[in-house]
Amino acid sequence: MQDASSSPLSSEVTPASADSNGPDAAESVVSTHVLVPIEQVHKLRELARRTRIHQSEYLREAVEDLLAKYGKASSEGEL
Repeated sequence: MQDASSSPLSSEVTPASADSNGPDAAESVVSTHVLVPIEQVHKLRELARRTRIHQSEYLREAVEDLLAKYGKASSEGEL
């Protein structure tokens, strides 16, 4: 049961071990919780099933793309 005082948008992260298809074992990884619309969950599951690539791998790729996008935008704004 989840503590009533914790928020679903909490910034807490829990250490986790890397799976065999994830980042290098030497790289530190954490588990986090996000809320995703059900339709996107269904589409992601189907994509993962079709391609036999873990959902977690797609999510890590999406985060990298997002950080790269906004990383470039913030550094361009600082010039």
